[in-house]
Amino acid sequence: MDMIPQLMEGSSAYAGATNLSIIANISSNSSVTGATATQPPSSSSSPSANSSRYENQKRRDWNTFGQYLRNHRPPLSLSRCSGAHVLEFLRYLDQFGKTKVHTTVCHFYGHPNPPAPCPCPLRQAWGSLDALIGRLRAAFEENGGKPETNPFGARAVRLYLREVRDMQSKARGVSYEKKKRKRPLPPSSASSSSAVASHHQFQMLPGTSSTTQISKFEK
Repeated sequence: MDMIPQLMEGSSAYAGATNLSIIANISSNSSVTGATATQPPSSSSSPSANSSRYENQKRRDWNTFGQYLRNHRPPLSLSRCSGAHVLEFLRYLDQFGKTKVHTTVCHFYGHPNPPAPCPCPLRQAWGSLDALIGRLRAAFEENGGKPETNPFGARAVRLYLREVRDMQSKARGVSYEKKKRKRPLPPSSASSSSAVASHHQFQMLPGTSSTTQISKFEK
């Protein structure tokens, strides 16, 4: 997963006017490792720990996006933020990506494990962007935003993420298709299966009468 930077005032220019300083703050593994280095390893993480980690990450992402809006030229308020501004934010983050995305003219296009380096650009991985948008979408509504005006749920943002997924999948030779889980049988199907099994038990054996067969089953 790529690390998304936190934006602070007083550093390099954005769009030729905005000064920003970048701090990598979305590496949850590094933050958790530093905090738990002195603790003995546990066999499994508790649900509360996972929930706390998610909430902390969501809060950092929300603060990062708020800082981005304040450093925007002209500055943007959250009420004026649209899906187009979210797309600007995602494209801006690409410069801090760590995922190699091969171009169509690269010899390693579609190769999941290139044997040699190439000059293709680094981008934010689709999985990182998708998870980031999910957290920001939830944070927007938790901070008083209405679902119908949520810029992180805009159709343009969904289409952009889909394009990034498809493009990176082809360029990197990686499939993002989720494995289909087997669904349990509905109660009606289960009851019908047991009824069929009972029906088979009552089937007549060759050379026996129905009365004899039923009496054997009852014994």
